[in-house]
Amino acid sequence: MVAHTIAVHNHTDRILPEPDVFIHTSAGTRIPAHSTILASVSPVLETVIDRPRKHRSSEIIIQIHGVPCQAVAAFVTFVYTSRCTEEQMDKYGVHLLALSHVYNVPQLKQRCTKGLAQRLTVENVVDLLQLARLCDAPDLEVRCMRLLTRHFKAVEDTEGWKFVSNNDPWLELDILRFIDEQEMRKKKCQKHREEQRVYFELSEAMDCLEHICTEGCTEVGPCHVDSTTRKERRKPCSKFDTCHGLQQLIRHFATCEKRMNRGCLRCKRMWQLFRLHAYVCHQTDSCKVPLCRQIQLKMQQEKRKDDSRWKLLAKKVASARVISSLSLPKRKRDEEIKVTVDNNGFTTFELH
Repeated sequence: MVAHTIAVHNHTDRILPEPDVFIHTSAGTRIPAHSTILASVSPVLETVIDRPRKHRSSEIIIQIHGVPCQAVAAFVTFVYTSRCTEEQMDKYGVHLLALSHVYNVPQLKQRCTKGLAQRLTVENVVDLLQLARLCDAPDLEVRCMRLLTRHFKAVEDTEGWKFVSNNDPWLELDILRFIDEQEMRKKKCQKHREEQRVYFELSEAMDCLEHICTEGCTEVGPCHVDSTTRKERRKPCSKFDTCHGLQQLIRHFATCEKRMNRGCLRCKRMWQLFRLHAYVCHQTDSCKVPLCRQIQLKMQQEKRKDDSRWKLLAKKVASARVISSLSLPKRKRDEEIKVTVDNNGFTTFELH
C-alpha cells in the first residue's frame, strides 16, 4: 500500500522549515509536521519526540491509530492554527476530544467540550457521558447528567441506555443517584421558596401595619390625621394588597368581645402580628403601632421558652424585608428605608 501524505501545515501563514516529524494514521496516511511546534503544544508529543532512537539520522515517526485519518489531520491543524471549524466538530468532535485528552492539549479539549455540549441529544447523551468520564471532562459530564435528568424517560428507550444497563451497573447507579439528588435539591429549593414567600408576606404585613398606624388608610388610621385627607383615603389603598384585609382585622380586634379570653382566632392572629412587630421594631420610643412598647417591656421582664423561635422568625422576616427592598428601584428603595419620626408616645386610632 502506497502511503498518502496530507500537508496540514499549509493552513498557517508562518514560514516554516522542512518537516522533521511524520504522523502515521491507521489508514496509512502520513502527515508531515514540525517537532518544535508539536512539542510546544503537547507535553505528551514532546516526550515521544525526545525519545531516544536507534539511528540519530532516522526520521521521527508518531503513530496515531484508532481514529479516522481526517480526525488526526484536524488535530494537527489545530496544533498549528488553534482553530477548529464547525464542520470538523460535527464530524470528528468525539475523536478530537479523545485526542486532546490523550495528548494533553487543554485548549482543544475546552473547544471540544463546549462544541459537544452544544450538540447533545437524547440519542447521543449516554455515549458522550461515557466519553466525558473517560476523558476527564467534568463540564461535559454535568451537561450530560442534566439532560439525562430532564429527559430520562426518552433516554431509557435509547440503545445507549440499554447498553449501560446491561454492561455498566456502576455508571447506571451514578446516573440514578444524580437524578435522585437533583429531585431532592429541587424539592428543597421549592420548600425554601415557599418559606421565603411566607416571610415576605409577613414582612409586607409589618410594613402595612406601620403604614396604617402612622399614615392611616381607607378605614383605620390615627386620630391626628386631618379629616380633609380622609376622603382621599376612601379610595382603595395603592401601597399594599393586604391593606384592606389588615384594616378589617384591626377593626375586629378593637370590637371583639372574646379578645380578652383569647378565644377568637382572628384576634389571636392580630396579637401575633403585634408581637412579631415588637420583635422586628427598632423605633421603640417613636413607634406608632399599638402595644409595641408594652410587648417589648413584657418580653424583657418575662423570658419565655418560645422567645428563641420568635427571634428566629423576626430575623427571617427582617431578612425578607431587606431582600425585597433590594429588588426595588433605588429611588423607591430610599423612600422605603427613610423613617419619619413624629411625636413620641402612643397614638390613638380611629375606625372610619
